[in-house]
Amino acid sequence: MAKVVSVEEGQPLLDSYFGPDPRHSDLAGFRRFAIEFTFFGLKEARACLFAGLFFLAVFAVPRAGLLHIPRYDVLLIIALGIQIWMIWAKLESFDELKAVCLFHVIGFALEVFKTSGSIQSWAYPDPAYTKLFGVPLFSGFMYAAVGSYIIQAWRLFDLRIKHHPPYWMAAALAIVIYANFFAHHYIGDYRWYIAACLLGLYARSTVVFRPYDRDRRMPLLLSFVLIGFFIWLAENISTFLGVWKYPNQLGAWSMVHIGKWSSWCLLVIMTFTIVANLKHIKRYIHVPE
Repeated sequence: MAKVVSVEEGQPLLDSYFGPDPRHSDLAGFRRFAIEFTFFGLKEARACLFAGLFFLAVFAVPRAGLLHIPRYDVLLIIALGIQIWMIWAKLESFDELKAVCLFHVIGFALEVFKTSGSIQSWAYPDPAYTKLFGVPLFSGFMYAAVGSYIIQAWRLFDLRIKHHPPYWMAAALAIVIYANFFAHHYIGDYRWYIAACLLGLYARSTVVFRPYDRDRRMPLLLSFVLIGFFIWLAENISTFLGVWKYPNQLGAWSMVHIGKWSSWCLLVIMTFTIVANLKHIKRYIHVPE
């Protein structure tokens, strides 16, 4: 007997296939592990839909561009097309789109600073019509992709957060994280002091998620570290393809410094803090009195 797929009101048809099959509720041992691991992977892939399609475009678009359109401009067109399609297909709501746009603005502002003549942390060497202050507009979507992933994962995995710190503390530390990305060029890098504060603030925080039909738990900080690691891997691929380059990669490509992993972890925490303030997500977050 085939599984009957039910579509809840407002739920995309694609997401309805990730629901559990009642016939599998009594699974145990390796079969239980196999089906949960499979659905975990499928949900992760679905949550990474925007990021996956975008980085597929990064792979596919040649450095010379397409139809006499520079590569960076083609990537911007593709990113906008993916975003419009996700709204049309109800894979993303307008409220979630507002948050994604905020991530885009925050990320683009950081890019402008980091690529400026006085800093030159990295550079976008190729020409483009849609460059602003030397930064291609598509670059903001790389940060928006992180926010999109967290938003999608929240819904797909039925995420709940236990022992989340008070919102004002989390927001204050997120602002400090963002400020340090700029200030460390002038007054020193305080990321490890910030990390120590984060460790104390989120030490008891746990994320409850549902890969299939049973709740699983993990430390919230561990999830930040894992997400940061996979972003660091994606960054290595992007620099290898020459989308942007660090100063030490101008002559020949070399692996992105492992220290960037910690930067991405901090960025993930900042992004998570913004997502946690969305109205429809707050009800799944437990803040102790």
